[in-house]
Amino acid sequence: MSFLRATSQTLRSSGATGALRQCALQRPVQFHTSATRLALSNDARQKIQKAVESNPLVVFMKGTPEMPMCGFSRTVIQILDVQGVDRKNVKTYNCLDDQELREGIKEFSSWPTIPQVYVQGEFTGGCDIMLSMHQSGELEKLLQDAKVLGPDPATHAA
Repeated sequence: MSFLRATSQTLRSSGATGALRQCALQRPVQFHTSATRLALSNDARQKIQKAVESNPLVVFMKGTPEMPMCGFSRTVIQILDVQGVDRKNVKTYNCLDDQELREGIKEFSSWPTIPQVYVQGEFTGGCDIMLSMHQSGELEKLLQDAKVLGPDPATHAA
């Protein structure tokens, strides 16, 4: 059984999916102390802001889509693949290549973990939220609205 399917079954049986999405909607969540808030320079903040506003779908992850370096990043990419997202429509950033980005993205979103997904400039969530949205059907609608799905009309409703 795949990791995605096993996690999906665990979340469904525990009734956790609604709670996960609700958690993401109760932003802003403050996980950082005033000392760590200084980690993100204004230049880095502007670069992240420009990246999420300039691309319809952005994933800050560990590794690359071709070679994810953690299971959570791999799961997010698998979810996007299952949804039919055209990889040309996804801008990814490998947080392992840039320590300032790795720490800064957590402060930027007020979310403590990587991967982080942004759709149409808005923080959508991490692996758990993406999985929950995938299971509920909410993610498909969001991705359709963002126009990032592949060109195969037989796979996705218009």
